[in-house]
Amino acid sequence: MSSSGVLERYEKLGLRESLRKTYRYPIACRELSFILRDAFHQFPKNLQSTIFQDTLSAFRLLPEIQTQSAVSAIHFLLQSVEAALPKQKKSVAVAEFKHAMVAHKRRCKVHQVEKGSLQLPQDILVHIFSFLDMKSLVSVGLVCWSWNIAANDNHLWEMQYVALYGNCAKSKPAKLVEGKNYRLLQETIDTRIINNWKEVVKGSYTGALSKLLTTNRGYCGHCKSVVWLNNTKCPNIHSGIYEIQDVKPVTAFQVVEYLVDDSLSITSSSDSDSDYEGGSISRLWAYPKHIRK
Repeated sequence: MSSSGVLERYEKLGLRESLRKTYRYPIACRELSFILRDAFHQFPKNLQSTIFQDTLSAFRLLPEIQTQSAVSAIHFLLQSVEAALPKQKKSVAVAEFKHAMVAHKRRCKVHQVEKGSLQLPQDILVHIFSFLDMKSLVSVGLVCWSWNIAANDNHLWEMQYVALYGNCAKSKPAKLVEGKNYRLLQETIDTRIINNWKEVVKGSYTGALSKLLTTNRGYCGHCKSVVWLNNTKCPNIHSGIYEIQDVKPVTAFQVVEYLVDDSLSITSSSDSDSDYEGGSISRLWAYPKHIRK
């Protein structure tokens, strides 16, 4: 394989930058795990060195990521390190992992002592949550009572509707059909009588749309590369609701496939892979609307 070509595709994955973002850290770690386990030995030396440095960075950043999913992902990465790296690199990486786990546990203890000492006002929480995609908005609503109330703010869900379907004040998607391309079908809706936008979004959360919303990665037909998704859309400026047919959800297996061969078998998605990439979020609407204090 071309050394420059595969290195360029790896850089486009954006794993190094994503490791520094709490909500992407677990996914980036797991993609690194699959890359190490399934393809590390195939890569040229310069890319192997880059992947190794990114793996060390993933371990070092763990103490800053105070989530259980991060801990689970980092253990998965450790398994791949032990299986794929040569002896000297493995020794360095394992030592980094051990230091990271010690620091993580210390931070957890400090966090437990400080927990509950700060409570943000509801309007501040709502403003912060307005920057989240739908899956993240549902997730933060499970953290505590005050976050649950803020995450169910009606205006936030109206914004989610607009983000998903565009600012079409009098149209509602009836369904998203998955075939050769995704097609968005609409039906008329009177938005003046809507007082529960979450239910409106929930009503359209089925089938192919569900598959797109529960993945963090997609192959963009415009970019010709694997990108991070935000409510089904490519983050680049060409993205838009009417280009939804140009974005296909991909798994970590397919990310490795893209990296190695610069190709993607969209039809080869693995159900097992979705189990760790957030497949449980496919039961998004099984969560209660409110939680007890």
